[in-house]
Amino acid sequence: MTRLTLEIESLEEFDEHVRAGTSLNGWFIQSVDLTGRDHILAEVDPSGAVFLGCALTEQASDDLRGRGALIFPQLPDLPFDPYRGTLYDADELFGAGRYTDGADAAIYAWAKQPRTLSRTLAVTLHDHAISDALDEATQDLDPGQVVGVMGGHALARGDKGFIDAARLGLQLTQGSKTVLTGGGPGAMEAANLGAWMSAHPDALDEAIEILAEVPSFRPSLDDWAAAAMNVRLRWPDGAHSLGIPTWFYGHEPPNAFASAIAKYFTNALREDTLISRCRGGIVYLEGAAGTVQEIFQASTENYYAADDTEVAPMILVGTDYWTTQLPAWPLLKQLGDGRAMGRQIHLVDRIDDAAAILLGA
Repeated sequence: MTRLTLEIESLEEFDEHVRAGTSLNGWFIQSVDLTGRDHILAEVDPSGAVFLGCALTEQASDDLRGRGALIFPQLPDLPFDPYRGTLYDADELFGAGRYTDGADAAIYAWAKQPRTLSRTLAVTLHDHAISDALDEATQDLDPGQVVGVMGGHALARGDKGFIDAARLGLQLTQGSKTVLTGGGPGAMEAANLGAWMSAHPDALDEAIEILAEVPSFRPSLDDWAAAAMNVRLRWPDGAHSLGIPTWFYGHEPPNAFASAIAKYFTNALREDTLISRCRGGIVYLEGAAGTVQEIFQASTENYYAADDTEVAPMILVGTDYWTTQLPAWPLLKQLGDGRAMGRQIHLVDRIDDAAAILLGA
């Protein structure tokens, strides 16, 4: 008999489900403060339940463990919750004051410290929790409607490439696609911005003008982040998009325009997650080593796809860039010759052409 599993991520959920029954078999309870529920915990059957980083009284903890529950304790001295049940957003990561005083900066400072066994465990638990939260956050999305936009982090706000990437994000979102990026600055921020501003399309140019006053996160992360939060405040309730950044590149801040942020410590896991989620295709704007890595990571999946229907479109934007400056296209085309992958790779010069391919125009 298959055991039903249930994830509980708030006290309200716990109370609601306890009222429906007394067995916690198969429950995974994540980071819930249960210190006021000793009397309820004493009355239920906790056998087979898993408590992940929950706040429990010593008496309740001993009692639950003795009656068959598995308890993962809270880990001390962490600037993050390794058992979190939801994705991040910009408000949580950036904080209400200066970016450098916020949670994202504090977590990056922690991540730069030497790894110990307890730190490695915390990282592993956190990244597993983020993957689980990402699954939940995207469970209602058609994977074929999720489109990746990859490109360099160094692209300055207000540059033509930034404007083009923002327009692409807007067009894709207006075409009922869900934009997914690496969640960082540059082309990634632009694509998430375009998605956000698709709820306010007439104001996109004005939003870019505001951002362009602080074109880069160097030299001031605080000024760069403040400009983004100003745009969000001026045009709230932006359209949904996803960002998957990493603290591996923690000197690069996440952008504020992805409405759901799956931030990882482990970059290899982050890259695999990023590429595998883009079943609707990926657009590659100009970038450097990271973007090239993402081109060939996706091409590997497409090259070895077991079924032609598993091959996702790959669109490189910039003929001269991808054939002369960083000649990824000739190799990509050679790999695709004679395979299903070859029919799904494209080289174009305009973001409008990339959007037209993905939107079927």
